[in-house]
Amino acid sequence: MASISPLVIIFVTVFIDLLGFGIIIPLLPFYAESFGASAFKIGLLGTSFSLMQFLFSPVWGRWSDRVGRKPIILVGLLGSCLSYLGLALAPSLNFLFLARIVGGIAGANIPTAQAYIADVTTPENRARGMGMVGAAFGLGFIFGPAIGGVLSRFSPQTPMWFASALCFANFMAAWLLLPESRPVNTVTKSLGRLEAFRHASRNPTLLLLLALYFLVTLAFACFEATFAIFSEARFGYKASTIGFVFAFIGVILALVQGVLVGRVVKVIPERKLIPLAICAIAIGIGLIPLVWNVPTLLGALFVMAVGMGFNNPSLSSMVSRLADPDDQGGILGLASSLASLGRVAGPALGGYVYDAYGMTTPYMSAAGLMAIAFVVSFAGLRTRHARDASARAAT
Repeated sequence: MASISPLVIIFVTVFIDLLGFGIIIPLLPFYAESFGASAFKIGLLGTSFSLMQFLFSPVWGRWSDRVGRKPIILVGLLGSCLSYLGLALAPSLNFLFLARIVGGIAGANIPTAQAYIADVTTPENRARGMGMVGAAFGLGFIFGPAIGGVLSRFSPQTPMWFASALCFANFMAAWLLLPESRPVNTVTKSLGRLEAFRHASRNPTLLLLLALYFLVTLAFACFEATFAIFSEARFGYKASTIGFVFAFIGVILALVQGVLVGRVVKVIPERKLIPLAICAIAIGIGLIPLVWNVPTLLGALFVMAVGMGFNNPSLSSMVSRLADPDDQGGILGLASSLASLGRVAGPALGGYVYDAYGMTTPYMSAAGLMAIAFVVSFAGLRTRHARDASARAAT
């Protein structure tokens, strides 16, 4: 019998993990409202999750460079199971925050999955491999919100129970089926957070890419944290309807990252594709305040999702290719940490401006941030490429 490709196994592992995430994320604002949370506190709930990812992504990535990828992935899956269990049993808003903190710590292992892919792919196929993680995100958002919307009709806690059981089953399956991609080497000295920053500062392209991780995620988090209450206020959407809207976004992400990225990067290199993708995100988010019916809303979300679909794997691929093979986990962990920092600030910023200045201001702010990221990426990556070409010509 032919063995199953490690890429297929890690894809399924990440997909099931993110399916649990997709089940509860559109429902969480409404669940928090049932505990008396304001828009700002709902934003802080997202901030607490992302703050833990900011703190722990480099830690998990560093440890995976030393003890192997599989143990870290298993710890994350088990932690996600406990987090969803805590949400289902939460007696108060404070306990809800505690459960999301545990979930943030557990969810900080995505860079380890990316490092796993870097271990088993060639540089030429790296963007396609990273696109598989993005496709898993997209598929999680296709099926997760739809499942969560259906289960929420039984009770608000039912989706949390289901997500917890799903993560536990995923933990058992990964334990039995997922092969290790990296030999255990406890003497390996991978980069710490400050060392990784110093390493990045010696490579302007890597430093630029890390800055883009932060800016793009900050803007997207403004959208993500407030979209449920925005669509409720403007269109009267309920949790189940919003779940299907997120599923629509997931379809686009899955198609772009799972099918198109690997083909497009052969024609348009990542340094050109990233600015184009960021421009699409800016346009899509900027159109949201102008929507007046379902078709216009879906059109804006389509443009935004296409941009996210091309941007994320392209960034991950470029960062991975610039990192030393022994430091894949540490560098990708640093990148994820900066993205998490964007998710720390983004929900709080989105919730604050929504309460203070109106429901369209999170999207206007996010579009402005994306415009800045576009200018930085377009100028920086083009200039850097020209310098690299000159250096090669000189040698």
